[in-house]
Amino acid sequence: MRLVFLGTPDFAVPSLERVVEAGHRLLAVLTQPDRPKGRGHSVAAPPVKEAALRLGLAVHQPERIRTPEVAGFLAALQPDAMVVVGYGKIIPQPILDIPPLGILNVHASLLPKYRGAAPIQWAIANGETRTGATTMRIDAGLDTGGILLQTETAIGPEETALELSARLAPLGADLLVETLARLQNGTLEPVPQDSAQASSAPVLRKEDGWIDWTSAAIQIHNRVRAFVPWPGSTTRFRGHPLRIWNARVAGPAVGACGSLHPAKGRLFASCGAGSLELIELQLEGKRRMSAADFLNGHQVGENEVLEMCQ
Repeated sequence: MRLVFLGTPDFAVPSLERVVEAGHRLLAVLTQPDRPKGRGHSVAAPPVKEAALRLGLAVHQPERIRTPEVAGFLAALQPDAMVVVGYGKIIPQPILDIPPLGILNVHASLLPKYRGAAPIQWAIANGETRTGATTMRIDAGLDTGGILLQTETAIGPEETALELSARLAPLGADLLVETLARLQNGTLEPVPQDSAQASSAPVLRKEDGWIDWTSAAIQIHNRVRAFVPWPGSTTRFRGHPLRIWNARVAGPAVGACGSLHPAKGRLFASCGAGSLELIELQLEGKRRMSAADFLNGHQVGENEVLEMCQ
C-alpha cells in the first residue's frame, strides 16, 4: 500500500517501523520541526525524524500543515492512505479528502473514552485499571472518527505514564499493521463511536501537576505516576517548589493535610484520606534524591506542613 506517515513522538516510532517491516511503501514522513530541548535548549530532532532517517525515508517538517502547499504536496504523492500517530496538529479537511482509504490514527485509549491529547496520562490520573489502543478513521472532529480495531490491556497499580506508553506503543503498532491489511483486502469497516460514552483527555497544563493535599492519598498517587515526566507533581517545602517523583499509598492520615512525618529514613505525608510515603523527591535546582537522602539534608520536623502551589 502507498502510504504517508505523520507522527512526532517516541510513541509513534514502533508504528512507523512496523509499517515498513510489513512491506508498505512509505512515500513520505511528515513530522514536527526540530525544537529546542532540555536545560541547554539545544535543537533536537523529533524521534520520528530520527527513525525515518535511519530507515532511509524522505522526511518533511512543515511548520504549518494548514497550507495549500502542504495539501498540494500530499495530493501529488497519490497515497492510498495516510497514517497519523501523535503528529501534534489537527489534520484539515483538504488533506482528509486526499487518500481513497482515508487517514488512519493510532490512539492510546479505548475510544470513545479519553478523546484528546493526553489519553495515557488522564487514564492513570483517573484511576483506570484498563486501557488499550484504538485504530480509527480520522474525521473532522477530535478523535470522533469510526473505530476500526481495538486491543485492551491492564494498567498496573504502580505503572507510570512513561511505562504504560512504552507498552502501548508496540501494541498500537501491531494493531495498525492488521488494520492496514484488512482495509487493503476489504474486510474491515469503521464502526461509529457512541459519543454518549465519551470522555476527555485534554492537553496537560502546568497547574495539573500541583498537589492538593486535601485529596485522598490514592488520588494523589495516581496523579504522581500519571504526570511523569510532565508536568510532574509539585508542592512547596519551606517556600521552594518540591517535586514528588515517586510515592506509594501508606496507612491512615496522622495529622493535618500536607503534614510531614519522618520515620527511620522514610517520609510520610498526610492527605485528605490516608497518607503517602514519599519515595523520591527533588527540590527546585537540586538533583532527584531518595527520602533518606532528603531527610539527611533537611531537618524535617514532625508535622511540618507542605504548602500547595497556586
